[in-house]
Amino acid sequence: MQILDPVLHPTMDAFRTCEFTTLGRDGTPLTWPTAFHRRQDGTLLVTTSLAFAQKALNVRRDGRVALLLSDPTGSGLTDPPQILITGTAVCPEEIVTGPAGEEAYWTMLFERQPDSRKYVGAPARWLMDWYYMRLLITVIPTQVRTQPPLSRLPLTEGPSAPGSLLGAALLAAFPTAVLGARDAAGAPLLMRTRVTPTPEGYAVDVPSGYPVAPGPASLLVHRHDERLAAMHNALVRGELHPSGDGWLFVPTKVVEPAGSGRPRDVIRTLRSARRATRSYLDRRGLPRPQVQWPEFKSLAAAASRTTP
Repeated sequence: MQILDPVLHPTMDAFRTCEFTTLGRDGTPLTWPTAFHRRQDGTLLVTTSLAFAQKALNVRRDGRVALLLSDPTGSGLTDPPQILITGTAVCPEEIVTGPAGEEAYWTMLFERQPDSRKYVGAPARWLMDWYYMRLLITVIPTQVRTQPPLSRLPLTEGPSAPGSLLGAALLAAFPTAVLGARDAAGAPLLMRTRVTPTPEGYAVDVPSGYPVAPGPASLLVHRHDERLAAMHNALVRGELHPSGDGWLFVPTKVVEPAGSGRPRDVIRTLRSARRATRSYLDRRGLPRPQVQWPEFKSLAAAASRTTP
C-alpha cells in the first residue's frame, strides 16, 4: 500500500467529491463523482447504495480503480493541485444499513450535504430507504501523483462541433472534462482535460508522463454547488486513439442519469432506484433489510447543530 503523504491530507479532506472510476465488463473506465472519506489506516472509503451498485459489481470483478480529486467546489481551497490515486479496491457482499463503524463518513455527508438530513425523517424516509442500504468499497492506494490545477476558465466561444458528433452539446456546456483511460496493463487512469471537437472526434490533452494506452475510454462532466446540491453528471463512452502528437477520443454512447431536475425526473429517479434495489436483493434471494433510522437521525441532528 502506498502511504498517503501527510502533506496532502488537509487538501484531500477538504474536497467534497472525487471522480471515481472502475472498469466495466468490456474494460471501459466508468467514472462518476462520489463522496469519499480518508481513513486513519491510509485506505479510502467510497460507498454506493444498492440502487447504483454497478461500481461495486465492477470492483468485485476487477479491483483496479482510480480516484481523482480535481473539482474543489465547496472546499474553500484556491487552485489546489489535482491528486490522482490509483490502486485496488474490495467490496464485501455485506449490506450496511447503519452508520456504526463509519460514523465519521456519515457525519461528513450530513454536514456537507444539508439536504440529505431530511431523508432520515418521515415522510421522506418511506421513499428513501434504498439510499441507506449501502455497499462499502475500500480503496487501497498503490500510487499517488499530483498535477497542477487545470484552471477552470470561463466558457468561451470555441470551435463548433459537427452536428453529428455524439455528446457535442453536452461537452460544450463544461469548460473541462475528466478523461478515464487505461495504461498498457489495462489499469485505469484519470485526468482532467480540455476537450476540443474535430470532425473525427474530440482532441484531448493528456499530461506528460501519464502512460495512457489506446483503447476503451470515457469523458465525465459533472457539477455541484457548495452544499452538494444542484448536481448534474453525464458520461460519454468511446475509444481513445493516438492522433499525431496527441490523442483523439471517438464517442460511441452517452449516459446521462441525472435528468434535468424537473419534478417528473425526480419521480422517475425514485422509481428507478427502488426498482434497482429490489432487483439487487431478489437476485440474491435476500429480504429487504431494515434501515437503522434512529442512529442516522442522531448523526443528522448533530450535524444540523454544528452546520446549519
